[in-house]
Amino acid sequence: MAEPLDPDMFTGCPPVAAPIRIGDKWTAKIIRCLERGPRRFTEIQTPLRGITPKVLTESLRAMERDGLLTRTPYDEIPPRVEYELTDLGRSLIEPMNAGCEWSRKHLSELMQARDAWYATS
Repeated sequence: MAEPLDPDMFTGCPPVAAPIRIGDKWTAKIIRCLERGPRRFTEIQTPLRGITPKVLTESLRAMERDGLLTRTPYDEIPPRVEYELTDLGRSLIEPMNAGCEWSRKHLSELMQARDAWYATS
């Protein structure tokens, strides 16, 4: 039998949601859009089929709040705004790559397990 879990294992962890939104539907995809340099809103929106302007705006604002990207407005006509990953945002690329590699190797197993679970539930 496994050793009991330490009741204090989460002591020191903040009692709030995770500090980064990497698990939400759009953050990782936005990071991929910005991986090769700054982009405008419509450039980011194009490959994110299904995202509404409102949700993209909310996601970009949350990522800016969390220090993952910067928003740079330019005083031009028409107005231009660019979004760019910060060093903190770029630091997520390597773990995301590892997650993608894991998915490539194990997605079929995961899907089989889900199918089996749903078949018995």
